[in-house]
Amino acid sequence: MAPRRGLVIFLSGTSSSGKSSIAAELLHVLDEPYFHMSADAFHAMRTRKKFPPDRLDEILHRTWQGFHRAIAGMAGAGNNVVVDHVLSADWRLADCLAVLDPRDVVFVGVRCPLAELERRERERGDRPSGLAARQWKQVHAHGVYDIECDTSRSDPLECAHLIRDFLPGRPAPTAFERLRARD
Repeated sequence: MAPRRGLVIFLSGTSSSGKSSIAAELLHVLDEPYFHMSADAFHAMRTRKKFPPDRLDEILHRTWQGFHRAIAGMAGAGNNVVVDHVLSADWRLADCLAVLDPRDVVFVGVRCPLAELERRERERGDRPSGLAARQWKQVHAHGVYDIECDTSRSDPLECAHLIRDFLPGRPAPTAFERLRARD
């Protein structure tokens, strides 16, 4: 059997922007099998043991790097993946650009106005107050996506349909190819 490369639908947005809800809907509307790989789920696999604050950044950095390589491993083995991720540090996007095959990534900007993000954050109650606001500028700073959706205007199912309908005619070079060439 000829090796196949998996497609990565990479949802990028702040906390509370709706990435996980869109990912759940994508699993229902896409014809091929996909795996949802969430940064939150990946972090939830780590022990709950408390670590000294001076070690926390190192531990989190390695966790994110492992997450990126797990995505690349799944796609490299021919699996389709829906990723939901918060690119709130420059090095995270750079690392993803380095380890993922840019031809196989559909980079989706998941946007939402800050006031709505803050409202959702308060309603959820499971995120630190102001988290989305702290991530707001950095997450979309690179400015390049294959497709974008605004979750204040479209519900998760509508966003999932928009993404699904985009896939057959996705352009080349991809956003990841353009970002890699730029950086």
